[in-house]
Amino acid sequence: MPSRLYPEDQKRVDEYLSAPHHQVERKPFNVWLLLAVILGAVVAMGLLARYLSTLVLG
Repeated sequence: MPSRLYPEDQKRVDEYLSAPHHQVERKPFNVWLLLAVILGAVVAMGLLARYLSTLVLG
């Protein structure tokens, strides 16, 4: 896709993005870890809701 910026503006953007502090090494995305975190949060909130319902309803 061609850039919609003027060439001098595109050059400034490219220089900005190529700066060392914008080159962060990241681990590959792990879908299973995300799924485990979401599942853990849902289970924890469910357990908390059950506990609070026993306190309220007795």
